[in-house]
Amino acid sequence: MRDELLPGKDILEIQDLSVAYTSAENEIPVLRNINLRIKKGQVYGLVGESGSGKSTLGLAVMRHLPTNGKVIQGKIILDSRDLLAIPRKDLRNIWGREISYVPQDLYSSLNPSMRIGDQLIEVFLTHTDLSKNDAKGRSLGWISRVHLPNPDLITRKYPHELSGGQIQRILAAMALANHPQLLVLDEPTTSLDVTTEAVILELLGELIREENTSALFITHNLGIVNKITDRVAVLYAGELVEDAPTDLFMQDPIHPYSQGLLMSIPKIGLFKKNKALVDIPGQVPALGKLPKGCVFAPRCQLALDRCHNERPPLEFYRNDSSVRCFRWREIQAGKIKVNTPERSLPPNHLPEDRTVLSVQNLGVDYKIRTSPKRKVLAQKQEIKAVNDVSFQVGKGRTLGIVGESGSGKTSLALAIMGLIDSATGAMDLLEMQLPTQLSNRNDQMLRNLQMVFQNHDDIFPPYLTVQEILIRPLLNLAGLGRKKAEKRAKELLALVHLPENYIHKYPLQLSGGEKQRVAIARAVALNPDLLVADEPISSLDASVQASILNLLNEVQQEYRSSTLLISHNIAVVTYMADELLVMYLGQIMQHGKPGEILSAPYHPYTETLLSSLPEMNPDNLSAFTLLETEPIHPLESPKGCPFHSRCPRSLGRICADQVPPRQSTPGGGMIFCHIPISVLKTIQKDLFPIDRVG
Repeated sequence: MRDELLPGKDILEIQDLSVAYTSAENEIPVLRNINLRIKKGQVYGLVGESGSGKSTLGLAVMRHLPTNGKVIQGKIILDSRDLLAIPRKDLRNIWGREISYVPQDLYSSLNPSMRIGDQLIEVFLTHTDLSKNDAKGRSLGWISRVHLPNPDLITRKYPHELSGGQIQRILAAMALANHPQLLVLDEPTTSLDVTTEAVILELLGELIREENTSALFITHNLGIVNKITDRVAVLYAGELVEDAPTDLFMQDPIHPYSQGLLMSIPKIGLFKKNKALVDIPGQVPALGKLPKGCVFAPRCQLALDRCHNERPPLEFYRNDSSVRCFRWREIQAGKIKVNTPERSLPPNHLPEDRTVLSVQNLGVDYKIRTSPKRKVLAQKQEIKAVNDVSFQVGKGRTLGIVGESGSGKTSLALAIMGLIDSATGAMDLLEMQLPTQLSNRNDQMLRNLQMVFQNHDDIFPPYLTVQEILIRPLLNLAGLGRKKAEKRAKELLALVHLPENYIHKYPLQLSGGEKQRVAIARAVALNPDLLVADEPISSLDASVQASILNLLNEVQQEYRSSTLLISHNIAVVTYMADELLVMYLGQIMQHGKPGEILSAPYHPYTETLLSSLPEMNPDNLSAFTLLETEPIHPLESPKGCPFHSRCPRSLGRICADQVPPRQSTPGGGMIFCHIPISVLKTIQKDLFPIDRVG
């Protein structure tokens, strides 16, 4: 969070705003009676699940709604002027100069056919009277200001030559270049790794403070809200249900929906064996099908008959906070509260001392396109995505693998599944040799090893119903007849908590969370001994994430299966995993139990990952240097430690030139580092107090 609130006049005031999308048949309400004020220098967080109307509100503020969207009523006042009263042809003078927008999709935000420098220069030429030379100089200055090295080189690059973090820095420069009064940021860090996200948030906070700019920060990540915003507004089904200063909201949310969002997040130090995550039952109502009373009543634990029949008003409390709930006084007084389920691992479901998957010296190389120049210079012609990796997965246990993009996590998963031709090494599944090529595996191996892919949209044929998706593996690998397969498909839907009538739906009729449930149902249809889950929740809302993680745990207990869970979210992995691998540039940097790693991370890369988390309780977090630099390109293949060029604790030449030893940790783990364990233990402060990790 910012050091102090800068109280000033209202830069943006939204008054009783209602927005609808129109179709040939009817008018569908998207936002209803929204009121909020953003002051000079204030960062305002806007949170809520997908479908709540967050992006629509951001686009309405920009006067850039889709062609079928329109404002039904209300005012949007920017510095004393109603934007809705300004002719559209005059908005060009406001966009980019007085109000700027940073969109969610990084890679579609820049023109792929233009160099970065030309796109930055265009911003100045469009909104100022600068000459082209002056605009070029200003562009170079902004590239330096967003901490990108070698501005001259950056200006000559095309967008596809930059990483996600570099593109986000360029977008920040373009948005702030002309000193706008208001910045609208729509999920600006969604697709970034936790380390890159931390750096971008630090940069945005720094620039906003320096420019004294106000910001509307749209996100579903409450950790980010806690880190950067002064106030937070909560949207649900197009209605504002709570609005409060961030510190008060994080400590004591009033609305049941706000409480549910906060409780659904895996917190560092919480483990699956101790407590289930809190998920909010049901889903956001569809547009045009809003309930009669409170929009949240169908999902609310505390709803009364009145809540289902009357729409609650927005009421003020604590002077400047507001909430839309009939029972807020009882909640604030502590008389009622949203319950959190308690759950421990049943004794008969404790993990067995048996190995399901054994991986020895696994490697994955990708050949790159050769060129005469590369051949003449004898340059490397392959990328080593996975380098000599060995590990085991025990029966009924979850092995978590965490690391940034490019660390080799997905390549490792695909190699285990037999989907990479260049994989080398040895693998055993249930003590049977597992061929590296899928074509060489028998039906039993295919049944015992299933995967939940990261992008379910790419693997579900759009013309097949849920029933056809689920029965395919049952018909092809289990040898069931069609009637038995259809019966089993209904049982699988019940297992993943989907209604039976979903059996006839098509993928396009499902939400992201529902698709992921179907993906899990298909993966467990054959009762596999090992389930490989690659980023299974990365694109889902917080409450949906919680329900999917709970579901994975339930499936594991039901079938006594093992899980290989891959994620860049270390909070999720430490909650779910019995053991943890930390990967960087294809190598294992650390291996250990989550409790030990949290109480004493040891390896500097693990320490950095933990430090980069937008932790819910930042007072518990020790100060640590963020990873400002990008990872080296895999083609560079350092001789020594792969992390040495970014390591805040580097010892110099020894780290650059010599391969680190593998050291055993006191808790039975391992780190790949030159710095002695005893030294690391002395110089590291506990990132999270031991009493939180058990």
